[in-house]
Amino acid sequence: MLTQVRSPQEVFFSPQRFVLPLFQRPYVWSAESQWEPLWQDITRLVDALTERPDATHFMGAIVLQQQQVPLGGLPAWSVIDGQQRLTTLQLLLDALHAELTTRGWVAVAGQVVDLVENQQAFRTVAEDQFKLWPTNRDRAAFTAVMRAAPPVTYEHLDRSRLVEAHQFFATAVAAWLDAAAVPEMAARTLVAAITTKLQLVVIQLQADEDAQEIFETLNARGTPLSAADLIKNFVFQRLDTAPDATESAYRQWWAQFETLFWESEVRAGRILYTRSSLFLTQWLTARTLREIPAREVFAAFKRYTTDPTTGGVSQLLPEIHAAATRYRNFTTSATVRDGELSRLALFVYRTGTLDSEIAKPLLIWLGEPEQAGIPDRVRDRLLAVLESWFVRRALVRAPSQGANRFLLDLLTHLSAQPHEGIANAAEMFLSKQSTTTAYWPDNAEVARELRSVQAYKRFRRARLRMVLEAVEDHLRGYPTGHRYGDGTISRGVYTIEHVMPQEWRANWPAPSEPVEADRDRVVQTLGNLTLATQPLNSRLSNAAWEAKRTTLEQYSSLLITRPVIRDQPSTWDEALIAARTTTLTEAILQVWPVPDGHHVQHDDGADRAVHRVEVADLIRAGLLTVGGVIHARPAGSAGRTAAIGQDGSIHLDNGAVHATLSGAAKAISGNTAEAGWHYWARHDGTALTEVRAEYLAGTDDETTDEDA
Repeated sequence: MLTQVRSPQEVFFSPQRFVLPLFQRPYVWSAESQWEPLWQDITRLVDALTERPDATHFMGAIVLQQQQVPLGGLPAWSVIDGQQRLTTLQLLLDALHAELTTRGWVAVAGQVVDLVENQQAFRTVAEDQFKLWPTNRDRAAFTAVMRAAPPVTYEHLDRSRLVEAHQFFATAVAAWLDAAAVPEMAARTLVAAITTKLQLVVIQLQADEDAQEIFETLNARGTPLSAADLIKNFVFQRLDTAPDATESAYRQWWAQFETLFWESEVRAGRILYTRSSLFLTQWLTARTLREIPAREVFAAFKRYTTDPTTGGVSQLLPEIHAAATRYRNFTTSATVRDGELSRLALFVYRTGTLDSEIAKPLLIWLGEPEQAGIPDRVRDRLLAVLESWFVRRALVRAPSQGANRFLLDLLTHLSAQPHEGIANAAEMFLSKQSTTTAYWPDNAEVARELRSVQAYKRFRRARLRMVLEAVEDHLRGYPTGHRYGDGTISRGVYTIEHVMPQEWRANWPAPSEPVEADRDRVVQTLGNLTLATQPLNSRLSNAAWEAKRTTLEQYSSLLITRPVIRDQPSTWDEALIAARTTTLTEAILQVWPVPDGHHVQHDDGADRAVHRVEVADLIRAGLLTVGGVIHARPAGSAGRTAAIGQDGSIHLDNGAVHATLSGAAKAISGNTAEAGWHYWARHDGTALTEVRAEYLAGTDDETTDEDA
């Protein structure tokens, strides 16, 4: 290893190529975060040189590893780290050269061109033209802008981050030169400053040195590289193949991970991950049957791939690709709005509305070749059992803490079962659970919960809509049954409509004061809710019963709505809402059944679970708002505030973020016994203990603090 401080002129002048490995990230630097600060640093450096000729500006470090090349070929270096920095320097130098050439300053432009291009005599193939050869995703844009004749007409080039960077620097150079008293003299100073006074720490590795170890040291701790980025670098550094074969393997087995589907962010719990990183975590969990904390995914992957029984990275690449293809197929299939879904896609759609990713390792495991012998009917029944467990727990709002560990225990148990028996084994395993983390709610608990809960306030809209869709499909004979001919309901399309409107006072007079006092709660319960298209929802609005009934009769074909129209032509009141709640609940219990005679006796001796109330529950109920400000109540903390995050996190006014109210309160007061619900108040002065009490008013829940 050789480490030196070098200028761009010293780095780029010799005939050579800096090759960005295909597995490196594409160019991601931006104007606000990198280009503009760099240009400001350069102009400050030019000013400083007038007083201090020895002034320099340090740009950071790059790591290069020598490549083996044929005799007579251009010397080549793999860029192990610093690819964003090197690419930016090349775009800056080429933009500077283009601007100088446009102005006819041939001599000073000639000082720059050899830092961007290799002379013709040293070129064997077309890509030898450039000192830097980018990763495959960036090559088209890079060559287009770098080969464009000055003055560059950027509007004729496809837009990309590389083209935008080139244009930014060209515009900045032009504006700076135009403002100079003697532009051509200023140009010479600018060129000298950029080429000789910027500094890089260059770490050069020999061909046999461990580049991956250096890369991990620089990037695995405290940088924004995702687990997928680190794994990709590790895999392709370890492939013992020629460069062409490595690129072919990348295109065949890995390139799909650098598409919008895999690069989009998805939420798992309270954390956002790129889908590729989350998938690799879930795939590794399915393979090892071990819980993999997010911070340990890369280390766990390294351990797994270096185990001689796994066959190494060459064997694992096609296996990862196959699992990823199945994963993408069932994920995208679940987004189809119309038509009957496979049992797997329906499971993914329904559990997706529960914001749950914890079943994915099991789904990945089910798709592996080792499970190919599981009959389709057994596989479908297993998914139905699991879906019932998930949905019933969501309906009673059972705590989710520890559920991922429990499902891993279930997966370990299933992996030891014969293929024909895994559905029965899963049903038996779930039926035996009695802890709040793992139990399968029985019919009595679900019915009791749905009878009184203000479903519209307590459940997320997507979750509530999914439940009503499932009941509608059940009435139509889907996914099992007679399939009566109407097809399945469109998924994710309908809105939730109150039969008796939330704003009922204008057209729905209450017969007595006690009824009026109770009605605000009743209108939010399950029996008063149905589905409607958005135009129909707007038309129904707060209309009187007769107008609503007539409109629903004329325009709604849903079976869950038909009894409301057919059986109650003259009125719609609290008693009818309660009766319909019972009817819908019975249907829900049939959609998501439990084994005959299933009854849960909880470990604490109670007849039902003790549920936590979290800030996220109050957000869903409309009692707190995302971005809303809460205030510290104690006099000693007067003036301290916090904002509510999307996931219920607490963002203090000093920038710190806490998962719970108590955590935020303790951080301010220093009192380790601080009770968050008592410490904080809403913007209107209402203590959050009172807000929580309001939330619980419509339920029979026992409760504990969310950080108890």
